[in-house]
Amino acid sequence: MVEIFYILVVTEIALGVYSLWDGWEWLRMVRRRLSSHAGFYAPVAALICPCKGNEPGLEENLLALTRFDYLQYEIYFPLATSLDPALKVIERVKARTERPVHIVVAGPPENCGEKVFNLQRAVQSLPEKFEVIVFVDSDVRLPQRWLAKLVAPLQDFRIGATTGYRWIIPSRRIGEGGLASAMASAWNAAIATLLNRPRENFCWGGGTAIRRKTFDDAGVLELWDGAVSDDFALTNALAAAAKPIVFCPECLAPTPHPWTGSSLVEFTNRQILITRVYSPRRWALGFAANAGYSFTLVFAATIVLGAMIDGDPWIQLALAAFVIVLLSMAKGALRTLAVAEMLPEWKAQLDPWSWTWVLLAPVVPFLFTLNFLASLLTRSIRWRNIRYELISPNVTRVLTR
Repeated sequence: MVEIFYILVVTEIALGVYSLWDGWEWLRMVRRRLSSHAGFYAPVAALICPCKGNEPGLEENLLALTRFDYLQYEIYFPLATSLDPALKVIERVKARTERPVHIVVAGPPENCGEKVFNLQRAVQSLPEKFEVIVFVDSDVRLPQRWLAKLVAPLQDFRIGATTGYRWIIPSRRIGEGGLASAMASAWNAAIATLLNRPRENFCWGGGTAIRRKTFDDAGVLELWDGAVSDDFALTNALAAAAKPIVFCPECLAPTPHPWTGSSLVEFTNRQILITRVYSPRRWALGFAANAGYSFTLVFAATIVLGAMIDGDPWIQLALAAFVIVLLSMAKGALRTLAVAEMLPEWKAQLDPWSWTWVLLAPVVPFLFTLNFLASLLTRSIRWRNIRYELISPNVTRVLTR
């Protein structure tokens, strides 16, 4: 058993060293992007932000979309129904800005995700004048230069799309969902650091820009038929067209959203199940990495505990296993350094939670493992109070509304 212990631990240490090196390369990439000028490309853009419900902070989030330091853009807010509570918020935002704001009532989804259906209707309503389409989520709070920085790299016609990613801002108090949001932030941060290589990157629906011609040529609207994941369908379309996706860390999207334990489990399980359906390769690699880490630490703890009970030497075993934990914490520290540089304006909110991405990093793979196991047991998800069954990337069954 001790031989198996050392084989597993040495393997995980080797993987941990590689992961730490990869995290260092990610930090270097972030710093290069932050210190470089994206360019001056700023064509007429359509900003599409699907909304549903009056979620916390919605009005402030939507107002931020009207204040971008970008000359030519209009905002489209697609909704499933005119009875949606978000409509009143959108109307108040519209009344407070001179920026052109359009409301698109899409109607109920037809065997696809509601968000996807709303996006389809919004894109179909766009006049020909728009050269770039930008997709954004309603739960992010974006700075003034965000849109210009996301669009500018598209001056290179070889690029398929540019994307940002969310950074969850933990709640301020442990007793008010702070611990759940801290875990959500640490879980999400592990995914953010996967965005590094253009051929391996993926689009995040909460912050993606694409030339309209690229969007049309890739046949994204057709791929959205029957889909529940707008961003994975877009990612797969660009992969098929051999168009790289560029991650813009300067466009990281702060997400100050409240969390509970149940919403954390629902969110993380949903994301991994969607990954299983739309990107089996990413799912398999992630499952192997996280399950291997979790199994090794549980097995190591069992061996160490057994040695302690039997009176055998155990300290060296515990120290060897702890190296795995230290490597994970070190990568979490790199994420902490990176987010401080990417979101300096959120320093006051981030500083009290700097421990989140360090101390919770060794725990995150256990949650991922549970998410991967859950994705083996069901094809059903709940998203914005609608239940879907994910049959395939292009076949979705709406179970309940």
